[in-house]
Amino acid sequence: MAGLTFTMLRICLLAVALSTVRGEDPYFFFTWNVTYGTISPLGVPQQGILINGQFPGPNINSTSNNNIVVNVFNNLDEPFLLHWSGVQHRKNSWQDGLLGTNCPIPPGSNFTYHFQVKDQIGSFFYYPSTAMHRAGGAFGGLRINSRLLIPVPYADPEDDYTVLAGDWYTKTHSTLKKLLDSGRSIARPDGVLINGKTAKGDGTDEPLFTMKPGKTYKYRICNVGLKTSLNFRIQGHTMKLVEMEGSHTVQNVYQSLDVHVGQCFSVLVTADQEPKDYYMVASTRFIKNILVGKAIVRYTNGNSPASPEIPEAPIGWAWSLNQFRTFRWNLTASAARPNPQGSYHYGSINITRTIKLLNSATLVDGKLRYAINDVSHVDPETPLKLAQYFNVADNVFKYDMISDEGSVEGRDVTIAPNVVNATYRNFVEIIFENHEKSMQSWHLDGYSFFAVAIEPGRWAPEKRKNYNLLDAVHRHTIQVFPKSWAAVLVTLDNAGMWNLRSELTENRYLGQQLYFSVLSPANSLRDEYNIPDNTLLCGLVKDMPLPKPYTI
Repeated sequence: MAGLTFTMLRICLLAVALSTVRGEDPYFFFTWNVTYGTISPLGVPQQGILINGQFPGPNINSTSNNNIVVNVFNNLDEPFLLHWSGVQHRKNSWQDGLLGTNCPIPPGSNFTYHFQVKDQIGSFFYYPSTAMHRAGGAFGGLRINSRLLIPVPYADPEDDYTVLAGDWYTKTHSTLKKLLDSGRSIARPDGVLINGKTAKGDGTDEPLFTMKPGKTYKYRICNVGLKTSLNFRIQGHTMKLVEMEGSHTVQNVYQSLDVHVGQCFSVLVTADQEPKDYYMVASTRFIKNILVGKAIVRYTNGNSPASPEIPEAPIGWAWSLNQFRTFRWNLTASAARPNPQGSYHYGSINITRTIKLLNSATLVDGKLRYAINDVSHVDPETPLKLAQYFNVADNVFKYDMISDEGSVEGRDVTIAPNVVNATYRNFVEIIFENHEKSMQSWHLDGYSFFAVAIEPGRWAPEKRKNYNLLDAVHRHTIQVFPKSWAAVLVTLDNAGMWNLRSELTENRYLGQQLYFSVLSPANSLRDEYNIPDNTLLCGLVKDMPLPKPYTI
């Protein structure tokens, strides 16, 4: 090391030392108090659910591989859980926050979620998964930024905005729950909100977002509503799509985007118009009475009001289907995982199992129920994951109550826990077939899937020739149009108990969901984490001793 100064030598030795030490990924800690509060987003006072007094709740801004620790204090008078929609919780379904995986947080108690946003990027959101709490609020944005070492396929935007749009009911969450419990539907919503508000349009509205002339901004748009697809647009501006539910996309430009319930898109918008105010618009799709939510986007040097002429939304679902076909995965972009789901060449992997899921609505004992393949799911008192882990599953649920072939003709709907026994690391084809006259939106926890096709009519094996087997977007939520079907491909490489559900909250609450049990035969920490020490226990397992932990 001749010629090195003492300072340079110290730097070299420090670099060598650091290279042998494996530092843990950063931790971010949050304390959230969940309370009731009066809100009036549509001018009608109602009971809302607030997080730290906020509606919507706080945004979580994280980076791939960060550890997120959220201590949730339930100050409601009923059990409560939060679900992190789109976060894959690799090997860790213990943190998914659903009644199939977690005991709810009792009133007056708390629970600390601890999860890592492992090898993910993108725009997501969280929401309450218990009762009809989603209709009261307690939802918020969850963004996962790319690590600095991994390039993003666009220049850094001037700012990064979260847009939580969704339909809204003036009836309270408890009233909506009573309607469903009595066997009736919650009917149609009363309005559309953007970040918990809607602009009046009378000149008194403060801007929700501001833009500097000539600068480009990133908008993360999520449909956090209960049942209605939305068309999203910004007056006078185009949107360049860059990311969708965790995957970089081919960067097509759109005048408007249909965002179905549970879906999230990221777009780039450049402030290249006359400096003034513009309306951001979200309007309902596929229902008779169109509801419109608006927000003001203001140029920093503008002093003119937004034009009252709102850009029209498209009509019919053929337009929306054609837009879906333009979405493509950006295969040239770096990703959080170097090779998601095992291979970019997913089209050449042999399908090991095909599961056709047919959704239906029916009356059981005079009450409305929704089902998948003739089984309407109900959450048992003992969460499915805990029953399985404590080896009391036989006392709580039966595996494979549904057929892989869809509904069985003449079979009555059964109300029971709906659990599919899946094989670890199988490559599975899931067909969603919608014979109803209404829209559907389906979400799978724990994974992203390749959304290879949506078509009108009924699915048949020969339809596979129409699949996109090259660059279908790798995402977690897919819409199914009326009298249509959708196909997705997924590698079940994430051990755990994972929920597949209708994102339409009424349908989910009344049974349109199931769980994939994906067990590693090795019972090894390489494949799945042990039950966390702070796990809440309830039902049959409440006072049982913990089973022997997994080891390497």
